[in-house]
Amino acid sequence: MKSGLARKLAAAGASAAMLATMAVGMLATPAAAASGSSQAGKVASAAAKPRPAVSAGTPKASPAKYAGECPVNVTFSSKIKVKAVKSKTTVAYRWLRGDGSKSKVKSFTFRGKGVKSFTVKEKATFKGDVKGWQAVQVVAPRGATSSKGYFSVSCGSNEDDHEINTPRASAEVWVDEGNCKAALIGRINVPGNRWVHYRWVVNGRVVERDAVRVNGSRKVFHVIKPRDDFRGWASLQIVGSLEASSNRAYFKIRCKDEAPKVWASVDGPSVYSGTCPTTRTFTGTISASGRTTVKYRWLTNGVAGDWKYAHFSGHGSQRQSVSDSWTTSASGESRRAIEIYGGSTTGTVVGKVFCKPAPTPTPTPTPTPTPTPTPTPTPTPTPTPTATPIP
Repeated sequence: MKSGLARKLAAAGASAAMLATMAVGMLATPAAAASGSSQAGKVASAAAKPRPAVSAGTPKASPAKYAGECPVNVTFSSKIKVKAVKSKTTVAYRWLRGDGSKSKVKSFTFRGKGVKSFTVKEKATFKGDVKGWQAVQVVAPRGATSSKGYFSVSCGSNEDDHEINTPRASAEVWVDEGNCKAALIGRINVPGNRWVHYRWVVNGRVVERDAVRVNGSRKVFHVIKPRDDFRGWASLQIVGSLEASSNRAYFKIRCKDEAPKVWASVDGPSVYSGTCPTTRTFTGTISASGRTTVKYRWLTNGVAGDWKYAHFSGHGSQRQSVSDSWTTSASGESRRAIEIYGGSTTGTVVGKVFCKPAPTPTPTPTPTPTPTPTPTPTPTPTPTPTATPIP
């Protein structure tokens, strides 16, 4: 009897609870709908924004299988690939180890959008036999964890093991791109301490050969400085008895002068004193720190002239000479300055002219003619009359 009554009361209580829940749900429906709409808007807004894509490659151990004397250093390397959507991206990552430990979070920052690849490394020292794995976990800008990269270390010599381990070398390369240049960074890994001959190959062409002393691992560098935009790939090759070749690192170099500086100066002509009219020339110099087009004009006695253009197509500091003439027929002075469009105006220089009258020409004296003497005429004798005889 008591149990039946209890069941009825429980059923009644459950029905009341269900009704109360339904009532609360009906009362909360408008607010919940509004809240849901707001949350949906936020989700849609978040979905509309592009997000970076991140991936991490399986770590490689060098050496992956070691048998020999200990302690031994093992280098783990993994490639992190990021598709950046912002002009500046920070990547944070850490190493996960097979014994359950984790490294400290490390980070690096790079600039530029698009797909970028970076190689991260960790070096560990082992004093005894071990078999394990390592992985890379990217925590920013987006989470990603690589597959496990396995390795083994066997310390000491085994007389029953007649396997001969041939020393192996490896190389890897990555690119640090800059404005109109790219730094090729390579790492050479060899067993022991020895001289290593290597060469840099860019787009299939050998661009540098060299040799360095390497004690286990060492970085080498090569810088590409093209005159114009340039793209391609680069690899690092070890030549000789320990022949090896690195991955291909792709790069894209853009040669763009960022906000070049522009300035100008003016020189006036020397003071002139002489006959007029005369023409005097003011000389200006326009300079730029990179590739650009400079818009400028002459100011003549404070009056602005027409805009003109000076084109700079090279890289680095450059200059061009410009001039403006002044022709005058009277004594006086004229002022000049150069105004850079959107920039500064040079100081004013003055040209002065003092006109002198032209000298009066000196008349050439006329020579006095010398009189020619007149010859004296010879007198004609008078004939004497002849006497006629008288018969």
